[in-house]
Amino acid sequence: MAQMPRLRQKYLEEVKPKLRQRFGIGNDLAVPRLSKIVVNMGVNGAVENKGRVDTAVKELAQITGQAPTVRKARKSISSFKLREEMPIGAAVTLRGNRMWEFADRLVSVVLPRIRDFRGVPEKLDGRGNYTVGLSEQTVFPEIELDRIEFTQGMDITFVTTAPDDEQGYALLLELGMPFRNKDSAAKDSAAKDSAALDGAAAAQAG
Repeated sequence: MAQMPRLRQKYLEEVKPKLRQRFGIGNDLAVPRLSKIVVNMGVNGAVENKGRVDTAVKELAQITGQAPTVRKARKSISSFKLREEMPIGAAVTLRGNRMWEFADRLVSVVLPRIRDFRGVPEKLDGRGNYTVGLSEQTVFPEIELDRIEFTQGMDITFVTTAPDDEQGYALLLELGMPFRNKDSAAKDSAAKDSAALDGAAAAQAG
């Protein structure tokens, strides 16, 4: 029997009871949980170079451990030389243990690898779901830097069963999502303002 993913075990033993108590949820099935994770790559330059989609598919499979589906254009746009059904990206929908393992790697390994990382934005979509964008695939340790052909960003969407953003946020926070709290955001803003003032003062002095 396969071992239960660490993050799933944490959810069942720690997070779920905490959320149930915090929100006064009587029905065990109503406690917010992760439903699926969707990883989507819209490939830059796919129109000019069809091979880029193949590369994106290969790298997305390495990152997620699951074969992606190819995303195709829904309609033609002549000004962009885009034809209907032309391959333009790749996507993966993760559920079950793969979903939990990917979420664990993302919050504990991948996001902290980002240079000058100060947390992810707090805004959810109004329905308890959350999307985080990454500018390049190289933050994943599965990608070998000396073999990448081009940098490629992606969107990662956490789909939850939460009825609203409050419960969705609480779920993701308890699972380890490193949200950028308001205090740190305020400090960053203050630091920028201070640097701007110092620069203005130095300009005047000069």
